[in-house]
Amino acid sequence: MATNFTQNGSNITVPAPSAVSSGDGVKVGVLFGIASTDAESGADVVIATEGVYELPKTSAQAWTVGAAIYWTGSAATTATTAGNLLIGVAAAAAANPSSTGLVRLNGAAPAAVTS
Repeated sequence: MATNFTQNGSNITVPAPSAVSSGDGVKVGVLFGIASTDAESGADVVIATEGVYELPKTSAQAWTVGAAIYWTGSAATTATTAGNLLIGVAAAAAANPSSTGLVRLNGAAPAAVTS
């Protein structure tokens, strides 16, 4: 292993951009993850950048497995590209209407940012 390796990156400590609860989506720049614990705004919080999570979604959308999923910036996910941050793919189909969907986080910043 390289002598400059520090961590695998599946869990990263970041300053909370606002008060967050465990399980909330956290966006810092183009980095996205799920809060592992509660944290006040500005406090360190560990976010998981990989894995499959049940997240709130735009209810009036149907998702197919493998569809690109984006973070809206208002605590929800969507299949709509414009103005949103790519965070992963649908890990299961989600009906229209439904309030949540399973998202497999991509673990990396997107190649292009649309927001």
